[in-house]
Amino acid sequence: MNYWLVKTEPESYSIDDLAREKNKRTCWDGVRNYQARNFMRDDMRVGDLVLFYHSNANPPAVVGVAQVVREAYPDPTAWDEDDSHFDPKSSPENPRWVMVDLQFQQKFSAPLSLQSLRSVKALQQMELLRIGSRLSVQPVRKSEFETILRLATK
Repeated sequence: MNYWLVKTEPESYSIDDLAREKNKRTCWDGVRNYQARNFMRDDMRVGDLVLFYHSNANPPAVVGVAQVVREAYPDPTAWDEDDSHFDPKSSPENPRWVMVDLQFQQKFSAPLSLQSLRSVKALQQMELLRIGSRLSVQPVRKSEFETILRLATK
């Protein structure tokens, strides 16, 4: 099993939005970074667990957990000219971008702020905490995932 973190701006799509979805499930579309796409395409598998992170929030924080329930498939928002994620170089015949499906697992009783995570020794090497890290989909080590779950249940 792999572990991941996905970033979203809560005013665009929040953990509560995911929890309200039919079957508590959604497609994770609109990713337009090649490295993040490659993680989804090449490495995300059904059953992988995902930390749900609210970026551009006050404060930015890990707020819950989702699970990958469908592996990568073409993201049709890329060839929809009316969508904000349109990419004229992508087409149904030659899709450039992919998405995965995520399903809600849990919302933390209290968000784990970015600032509080920075003070946890076991998380010092976490990609999220690396200066300049901006990936919207990023790998998380099993030990980091477990540490965050322990912090969330305190």
